[in-house]
Amino acid sequence: MILPRTLEAEFWQEFKQYEQERRMSYITTGERIGYERGEQEGRQKQAQTLVLRLLQKRFGELPQTAREQVQSLSTNQLESLGEALLDFAKLDDLINWLAENPANSN
Repeated sequence: MILPRTLEAEFWQEFKQYEQERRMSYITTGERIGYERGEQEGRQKQAQTLVLRLLQKRFGELPQTAREQVQSLSTNQLESLGEALLDFAKLDDLINWLAENPANSN
């Protein structure tokens, strides 16, 4: 099919723009590692926020030491605590869990 010159020029311009929009940019190893760390830190911060909100909803204002201990937990530990807190009846249950699962033990 042969297009009129004006349409052919418009087609090639749009085609060029389409290719540029779809082209993948190169990401260096350092950028990729930084991106992955940022994602991990974001997930950990979200888990901390959620667990602290749930604990506060259940027990009211938490002691500062308990809050700090929760904030120092790994993402895996925060997920475990999130499940465990469903069975907590009193603040002592949280304190005992934190004593049994110190930060950086996973």
